[in-house]
Amino acid sequence: MADKHVSPPPPPPQWVLDLNSTPVTRPKSTNIPDPPGYSAAISGKQRSAASKQQQPRKAPTTEETDTLKLKKSWEIALAPAKQLPMNAIMMYMSGNSLQIFSIMMVFMLFKNPIQGILATNQAFARFETEGTRSKMWMVKAMYVLMNLVALSLGLWKVNGMGLLP
Repeated sequence: MADKHVSPPPPPPQWVLDLNSTPVTRPKSTNIPDPPGYSAAISGKQRSAASKQQQPRKAPTTEETDTLKLKKSWEIALAPAKQLPMNAIMMYMSGNSLQIFSIMMVFMLFKNPIQGILATNQAFARFETEGTRSKMWMVKAMYVLMNLVALSLGLWKVNGMGLLP
């Protein structure tokens, strides 16, 4: 075989060199303050060592956990109310004539709240503890009420379609 002259690889682009090199330190301008949370005095190694020195977070108390569970259960209880404006607009846009689209929309408007009412205890089972059990009846009542309001929207639509006597 003949000896072929192999040329050296081309030098890397400038952006690769800039990325791999350390940044040039610039004198700090006193006119511009550092952004919140930025500390130029701490380097990456010092920051990781400082985070290791912090004490671990203490475990939450049962009262804090119960309060958090109650807040989350209220979010679930009010979720059907957040869907009402969207459903109302969709019902208005689907019209009052008997078409497959409007019939399917009304069917879904009846099906989802009924399923929600039937599965009320299952929806809140993960939030019930000894500390929250006495307060959960109000949350469940609000959940059922919001689903009944969604059912009333379905009744309004059925009435508008002329299907109610």
